[in-house]
Amino acid sequence: MPLQKSLGLHRQIADLLTDDDTIFIFYTCYPTAFQTKPTSMDHIVIIGNGISGITAARSIRKRSDHKITVISGETDHFFSRTALMYIYMGHMTYEHTKPYEDFFWAKNRIELKRAWVSGIDFDKKQLQFDEGEPPMTYDKLVLALGSKSNKFGWPGQDLKGVQGMYSYQNLEYIEEYTTDISRGVIVGGGLIGIELAEMLHSRGIPTTFLVRESSFWNVVLPAEESAMINREIENNHVDLRLSTELKEIVSDENGRVKAVITGDGETIECQFVGLTAGVSPNVAFVKDTALETNRGILVDEALATNIPDVYAVGDCAEFRLPNGQRRPIEQVWYTGRMMGETVARTLTGERTAYRPGIWFNSAKFFDIEYQTYGWVWAKDRENEQSFYWEEPQLGNRSLRIVYDKDSKKVLGCNAFGLRMRHEVWDKWIGEGTQLQTVVQDLEKAHFDPEFFKRYEQDIQLQYNTEFPSAQITPRKKSLLEKIF
Repeated sequence: MPLQKSLGLHRQIADLLTDDDTIFIFYTCYPTAFQTKPTSMDHIVIIGNGISGITAARSIRKRSDHKITVISGETDHFFSRTALMYIYMGHMTYEHTKPYEDFFWAKNRIELKRAWVSGIDFDKKQLQFDEGEPPMTYDKLVLALGSKSNKFGWPGQDLKGVQGMYSYQNLEYIEEYTTDISRGVIVGGGLIGIELAEMLHSRGIPTTFLVRESSFWNVVLPAEESAMINREIENNHVDLRLSTELKEIVSDENGRVKAVITGDGETIECQFVGLTAGVSPNVAFVKDTALETNRGILVDEALATNIPDVYAVGDCAEFRLPNGQRRPIEQVWYTGRMMGETVARTLTGERTAYRPGIWFNSAKFFDIEYQTYGWVWAKDRENEQSFYWEEPQLGNRSLRIVYDKDSKKVLGCNAFGLRMRHEVWDKWIGEGTQLQTVVQDLEKAHFDPEFFKRYEQDIQLQYNTEFPSAQITPRKKSLLEKIF
């Protein structure tokens, strides 16, 4: 086989590898397969060891021999941020949240530095550190700075016992300040807020949940799904206060929170306040530099900033031009991973635009799992309609399929309490599959464990009731389903 063709084949194989030990063995045998073209050795420095920064580092190593340094003051090693709540709840230890063994980094020639960066000299390509450490010089810089919890100037927001929930240090703080308390108050409805509510609930801590909106997360969820989550929160004995805002956090004589005052003037005694009213890009230390910022660090489609050889990825990146219906800042785990992969290609000689494909996300609201694919808005848009099914007895499972009201092409779905196959919904939405076909073939998307109750037939029967002119054949239940 000609050398050029052989290397091309090896390159295609290298791009498909995901297991780290397999990548290492393949790299040893075919190191040139990981390079798009011969390059000089650059020192690529990545600030931030979250999913975006680490994915960038791993992908750069797969494709090149560049020197790579990852800097973080948060932890020594990469960990799964989404698993922080399970450390507090006792389901995992910190060691369990690390996807890679500690030796992985040296084996793959990725240098780690535990430090906080205090400043960047973009002209000299140097990083300054706290505590008088010598500066570090870079050739290419990737900013993966993550997010920080929002604060809105509430009186008392910096008292002891008041904390957001984002970093490992936040977790340690919450652990310290929720020991032997009689009540916690959470301010702000959303994914982080409900995670923190579940954390406190797991330790039997009475919790009051202040949500400004009239229904939980109703800026994102349609009314029926939002009402379902209201019920789930209350069923778990959390004191949910809708249409309630925080006015003030009150201090005791030692500078620790002792109560909150709501917008209605009610005083709620507590010893811990969780601030979970969203997050924003963690860009304060680069705001007064030549780097162009808005809410986040402004980047083009290849994640390049206005400064040559400087890139931004993950929660801190803000796209100058909108990417379809997506928001300019995407603070989601999987988009951070995709940005890391994208910037790695550019840094190894193959300029690549960020193209994340069809939107998807997942979360958990106490015991209700949530998946969303495509576009499902809080209210259907002018050209849209929804087919909605909800389990009638317990009301803790539902499926919403949004479709174009003229063409009947499926645009998105919300699944609550039903596990769906990502690749199936991605294909249906990407190909503009008709609503009738999707409901008929719903079994293809089924991903619940064996022996879980199946709901396709119930959903299909309701569809036939609502669409008498486009009938489908409902799925027949298996013998085991009929028995159990």
